[in-house]
Amino acid sequence: MDQPEPVKQAASSPVETDEPERLEPGVALCLSGGGYRAMLFHVGAIWRLNELRYLPKLDRVSSVSGGSITAGALGMNWSRLQFDDDGFAGNLDEQFVQPIRSIASKTIDMGAVFGGILLPGTISDRVAGAYRKHVFGHTGLQDLPDRPRFVINATNVQTGSLWRFSKPYMADYLVGLVRNPKVELAVAVAASSAFPPILSPVQLSIDPANFDPAERGPLHEPPYTSDVVLADGGVYDNLGLETAWKRYTTILVSDGGGKMGPQPKPKHDWARHAYRTLGIIDTQVRNLRKRQVVSGYLNGDRQGTYWGIRSHIGDYGPPAGSLPCPDASALRLAQTATRLKEMDAALQERLINWGYAICDAGMRRWVEPDAPAPAQFPYPAVGVG
Repeated sequence: MDQPEPVKQAASSPVETDEPERLEPGVALCLSGGGYRAMLFHVGAIWRLNELRYLPKLDRVSSVSGGSITAGALGMNWSRLQFDDDGFAGNLDEQFVQPIRSIASKTIDMGAVFGGILLPGTISDRVAGAYRKHVFGHTGLQDLPDRPRFVINATNVQTGSLWRFSKPYMADYLVGLVRNPKVELAVAVAASSAFPPILSPVQLSIDPANFDPAERGPLHEPPYTSDVVLADGGVYDNLGLETAWKRYTTILVSDGGGKMGPQPKPKHDWARHAYRTLGIIDTQVRNLRKRQVVSGYLNGDRQGTYWGIRSHIGDYGPPAGSLPCPDASALRLAQTATRLKEMDAALQERLINWGYAICDAGMRRWVEPDAPAPAQFPYPAVGVG
């Protein structure tokens, strides 16, 4: 597809390095939230992008919530991937897929909740501890690669804005910017996946002197600069879209998010009523972001493609060689609960297969129409169910 003419962006942030006045040619991959369901769905998409030789083309990986677990595992192991001259990483399964599948075999959320209630420390501390134990160890943001830039997004509850973790800096445009942050990846991912009201908030203690004096926002004062209160990045942007959309011309969106179903008799107790209300907000924000993406493709402001766990593979037209994904089977996978809860091997493999197949359909329909069709699913014995 032809590159669109760069369009001018409104300057709305003191963080000049992340919001250029004009779009740049480049490719960004956005990974949505959705618990382990999304985490594994995105693994399938990345598996297919690797086969399409697209991973070395990425300039940015922007993620929220469950997508940040996937992105964090990819980022921490990026330097270990063995790319050949064509851009294919032959050891992706060993260095990326298997670590993700390992954590998908562990239940994190319930243990963190009970431990946070009954023992010293917070729920979010225990989530970060579980990520540290099972995936990230003491890997920090400074261990991520320079390219692609991995941006792990959380929501600043104090300002109502996006808080971005990355190797060069972490920032909220209303507060300011800390360069070269010394933050563990487990903490950043825990903040990004701290779904309210159960797993949030994550409190980040910062020395105010660490903020860049040249990048101060209107709220550059304590406690905004000393005790940052964060929740799930999906509260603000559940596709992880914003920092990528404002910078690059090519946007790939992998959406493993859920969908709230009807409830004829909503619960009236505060906890379940609040959870239902949050679900309504999440659904509407996701729909608005998706419309933004699709309209951007249609009017020529951006190029790329969107694929979702609730997409119908037939909607991508008839690219030769699309893998068999009956809508009923795909819908069952999309209805997997949004949890950080142990999954059996077959469900893991079906979610990976579905992410692989729908990413293939989107990429070959809109981005790489001449790419060869896949020979089979990553896990052909189980298909998508």
